[in-house]
Amino acid sequence: MLKIAWKFIKFDKAKSIGVIVGILISTFLIGQQLGVFFFLSGLMGALATDVKADIWVVDSKTNDVNQLGKLDIRNLRAVQGIPGVKEAFPLLITGASCNYENGTSGAITLLGVDEHHMNALIGQDKIMAGNISDLQLDGAVSAEYFEKKNLGGNIDLRTNLEINGKRAFFVLQTKGFRGFGSSFCVTTIERARFFSNQATTNISAVLVNVENLKDLDQVVASINQNIFGVRAWTSKKLASSSVKKILASSGIALSTGTLIIFALIAGFFIIGLTMYSSALDRLKDYGTLKAIGAGNLYISKLILTQAMLFTVVGFLIGLALLEGFRIGVANSGLIFSFSPLVLLTMVVTIGLISLSGASFALSRIRSVEPAAVFR
Repeated sequence: MLKIAWKFIKFDKAKSIGVIVGILISTFLIGQQLGVFFFLSGLMGALATDVKADIWVVDSKTNDVNQLGKLDIRNLRAVQGIPGVKEAFPLLITGASCNYENGTSGAITLLGVDEHHMNALIGQDKIMAGNISDLQLDGAVSAEYFEKKNLGGNIDLRTNLEINGKRAFFVLQTKGFRGFGSSFCVTTIERARFFSNQATTNISAVLVNVENLKDLDQVVASINQNIFGVRAWTSKKLASSSVKKILASSGIALSTGTLIIFALIAGFFIIGLTMYSSALDRLKDYGTLKAIGAGNLYISKLILTQAMLFTVVGFLIGLALLEGFRIGVANSGLIFSFSPLVLLTMVVTIGLISLSGASFALSRIRSVEPAAVFR
């Protein structure tokens, strides 16, 4: 069956190429939109998952890590007194405006943490250049490699800038430490307050590590029950909540979903119409097969086998193009990857499109009379 199906495919190369192009276009468009969606949704909750903390304690009305309210520093003492808490430390997140050496200006998000927990905020795998201990220097802040254009175009170490009119300079380059729609600059919590004119009693969150991860949910419940005006989240739940809130309030999910649906529809009709046209050109061949004893079931299997061969070839070519796109955009900071489950779902979806498209041809072939080939 495979051999005969392959011969049918090779016989009409122009239309076979048309079907394969339809499949690879669908594969590429679906993969591209999924990749961009994975990248954006990853950024939405990245702060909650990148920071090494088991629990985030934030304002009771906050459900988005990108929009934290203010907390009083006294909540830190209260959290430290909860049984099961190994350590708790404050985090201040605040916006600021910057002036750069090239004459441009922009906005950044300052993240301030105490000097003993810098490593909790920036993992060693995120450091591209510089020493994290240098963030203790007066005026020192970090700069993100992928936000270079937004940070004045020069993030070399010791490059000067102004934050809210106060002198600062870069001492650390990070790569991949990013948030949703903002450029992260890390410094000490005291300096973040200085740059943003915040009161010494203000913090944005209390980050908690527990003594035993098995007691994580119990510690979260204990904080919520015993401290008024705050809400404790596990890091994963806060990240998930942030993603859901942003997707619900923005058009990202609708936009991406619409483009994927159009890619599916376009692929369905390109494949279906091309296979139907190819079947019309081969009516006499299929009629001959029927005349020498082949039934509708055999003809259907032959058509569907061709559809699956088209799927394999088109998907592999589309996947190769998609991998080239993924590697190309990764250099500009648009980083994403596909899990084996996502790839399996994509190939099954493309296969279903091909088989559905082949149904156009099947309905026409089944009506062919064997005697027609002798007329």
